[in-house]
Amino acid sequence: METPHTAAATPKMRGPVSQVLHPIRGRLLIAALLAGVGAMLTLVPLAGIAHVAGLVLGDNAITAHEVWRAVGVGVASLCAGMLLISTGELLAHLADNRITHHLRLAIVQRLSRVPLGWFTSRGSGEVKQAMQDDINTLHSLTAHFYTTVGRAVGAIVFSLVYLFVMDWRMAIVSILPFPGFFLFFTRAMKASESNMQAFVEGMGRIDNAVVEFVNGIPVVKSFGAVGKAHGSYREAVDAFARAFVGFTRPLVGSMANANAMIAPVAVLGGVLAFGTLFVALGWIAALDVLPFALVTPGLCGPLLLLHYITHDLNNAVGAARRVQALLDTPVLEQPAPGMQEMPRGSEIGFEHVGYCYESAGRGLADINLVLKPGTTTAVVGCSGAGKSTLARLLLRFFDPTQGRITLGGVDLRQIETATLYRHIGFVLQEVRLIHASVHDNIALGRPTATRQQIEDAARTANIHARIVALPRGYDSVVGEDAQFSGGELQRVSIARAVLLDPPVLVLDEATAAADAESEVAIQDALSRFAGGRTLLVIAHRLDTVMHADQIIVLDNGTIHEQGSHGELLARKGLYARLWAQGDYSFSAELAVPSC
Repeated sequence: METPHTAAATPKMRGPVSQVLHPIRGRLLIAALLAGVGAMLTLVPLAGIAHVAGLVLGDNAITAHEVWRAVGVGVASLCAGMLLISTGELLAHLADNRITHHLRLAIVQRLSRVPLGWFTSRGSGEVKQAMQDDINTLHSLTAHFYTTVGRAVGAIVFSLVYLFVMDWRMAIVSILPFPGFFLFFTRAMKASESNMQAFVEGMGRIDNAVVEFVNGIPVVKSFGAVGKAHGSYREAVDAFARAFVGFTRPLVGSMANANAMIAPVAVLGGVLAFGTLFVALGWIAALDVLPFALVTPGLCGPLLLLHYITHDLNNAVGAARRVQALLDTPVLEQPAPGMQEMPRGSEIGFEHVGYCYESAGRGLADINLVLKPGTTTAVVGCSGAGKSTLARLLLRFFDPTQGRITLGGVDLRQIETATLYRHIGFVLQEVRLIHASVHDNIALGRPTATRQQIEDAARTANIHARIVALPRGYDSVVGEDAQFSGGELQRVSIARAVLLDPPVLVLDEATAAADAESEVAIQDALSRFAGGRTLLVIAHRLDTVMHADQIIVLDNGTIHEQGSHGELLARKGLYARLWAQGDYSFSAELAVPSC
């Protein structure tokens, strides 16, 4: 987004800020220029006052025409300056509105193309912070920072030029406090930067302590451990207080000295002291001190303003970095136009599939597996063996780092996403419903479905009666007048899959969040819906998959064993040990004769 030319033109704005503001950078620079010129014009009346005072107090005779001409120029300059500043502010706010609209649309479009697995590794708060909080933070940068800098720089440049034109010696001594201000200001910034990390970490610990305390209130009260919970929060607060003291102690002292040096009273006192000295030495006339007494204290405001907006700039840099990181999120690879392929059947093939997590190392290695159409394949294993990873690779939550997965002989990466999810449905352990009606939640995968089709799908999923009992039935809104238990959420998810009617179905711990009654309803719904489909079932309880056509036993990311329930028990390997540990003796007695 940033060319070498623009990067060289604005060396201080490289990085995320430059990239985020690239579409409106020209407008912001024009707004800053207008504000700067406007600020210069608004200072012309001060020069006019000094000029009129010189005419009135001077020895030469004056006319009313000269006075009114000076007054007219001053008033005209003031009006023109205010108009230019207003125009610059308007242009900056319009640019802010444009970039806000652009960024939110760009983020939504980007997130619509990222792998589904990206969302499983990040909380909704992270996305919300970038799309809402961070973009709001950028408002101060886009709508106010550039115009504020323009006004401050314009006022400073005009004042310095005017003072040096009047008398260069008096100008030099008048601005002596300002280098001292920058010295203390720089020292304060360095001190704050060195302690900023500890300050941010302290704030994070408080946030975590608050969340943990609120979420854990029922538990700590039940066990009479309120004091311990309070203690954890108190420790976080005390740690933050220490970090805050370390952050502010060097900052406050240096900034107090900096502000004292350029206080208008102090600057005016310096001007009058040197003016008196220069008049006594005969270098200037007493009347010539007046322009410096009027203009020099006016430099204090713009410099302090630059100091205050530096804080907004630091916040904006962090916000821009998070927004740009979201915009740079890798997207799911899609087939090139005209290169899409349609699956030829519903057979699933894993060919030397491997996957490595960025932070957690190896997930899967050298998986070779075939799921025949109309068969049920169960995947079992210890926690962390890679069962859910296998399922999510088939759903293209992310792509394999090695090998390939095929559907109907076609690599999943050559199948358009919409086509893929018409062929593969899924019911996962964690079910997410959107803030919409129950009708719309079921129809997510098939928005054109009729009400009758949606109700039929709900009946198949054993959830129709529960939906009808809601205050507004299928028109009830999730989160408002529709509240579902874990098992009911699973059945809503099954209804989605039923409505989509895919030839391949992936079930990942579909009954994990259900109670005994709901589990029976879910199993009944799945048994009626799964007939004739290719099933991949991820299971923790072995007795739920003992009748599967083939059972895959994963261990440490590899296929350790493979076969039917009876065959795996006869081998007395890992599967047999897991079965024995689960105490499925009664189910075993039923299963062995069927082999």
